[in-house]
Amino acid sequence: MTTTLSKTFRFEAAHRLPKVPAGHKCGRLHGHSYQVDVIVEGDVNPATGMVIDFAEITAAWEPLHAVLDHYYLNEIEGLENPTSEVLAPWIYHRLKPTLPLLKAVYVHETCTSSVRYEEG
Repeated sequence: MTTTLSKTFRFEAAHRLPKVPAGHKCGRLHGHSYQVDVIVEGDVNPATGMVIDFAEITAAWEPLHAVLDHYYLNEIEGLENPTSEVLAPWIYHRLKPTLPLLKAVYVHETCTSSVRYEEG
C-alpha cells in the first residue's frame, strides 16, 4: 500500500513580478516568508518501517535553501519571473534527482495562497 508523507521547510526571500500589469503591487520589490511542503510517496519498507527517512528529505532540501533563503529570487537562474507557479516546478525539478519518490511540491507564498506542482 502506498503511503504519502510530507516535510515542511521555510525560507525568506524578496522578489518582484516583472510581467504583471503596470501599477500592480507585485511589480514592486517585496518579500515573502515562503513555506515549501515536499510530498513523497512510496511503499513502507518492512525492514525500516519507513518510506524514506525524513533526514534524507532534509538533506535534499538544504542545497536549495542555501540558494533561496534571504536572496532576491529574480537574480536566480530560471526564476527571472518568480511567481509561485514558476517557483514550485523549479524546486520540484531540483529535488527529483535526489528524491526519486518525490510526488509533489507545494509553495505557500502567504498563509492563504499556495501552488501545488506534480508531474504526471
